[in-house]
Amino acid sequence: MISFALRCEPHGHGFDGWFRSGEDFDAQAERRLVECPVCGSTDIAKALMRPALGKGGKASVAGDQAQTAMAPGGGYVNAEAAKVFAKLQEMARELRAKADYVGPRFAEEARRIHYGETEARQIYGEASPAEVKGLGEEGIAALPLPPLPEDKN
Repeated sequence: MISFALRCEPHGHGFDGWFRSGEDFDAQAERRLVECPVCGSTDIAKALMRPALGKGGKASVAGDQAQTAMAPGGGYVNAEAAKVFAKLQEMARELRAKADYVGPRFAEEARRIHYGETEARQIYGEASPAEVKGLGEEGIAALPLPPLPEDKN
């Protein structure tokens, strides 16, 4: 997996996206599958990125350090990214309210749903990076949920 700093071309919104490869991003962007989480535009391009040099540095989203906010865990992100993160948290709360929690059986249950062995429904739970990679290789979509403040209570 590779993380790209992305930019909404019409409005300049910056955000990050994870893809299997650069070619995967190009194919999805060409098919208009990559969408700005702020405005919904599908006119998305890779933004200028700084290389990740090590644990000591603080990376910025889309190379923009003018407006920053503190992210969960203490990292810095730009103000647009903070808004996007808050929206993702809102979506995660909604998903958790409407979906079935399957705990550490997430990968197993996702496969059962995908292959029609059990009823189709929204689920969430825990999965290791290797399990998520395996799901992706089988064509099963699995996305990480952002941490919520209430998770730490």
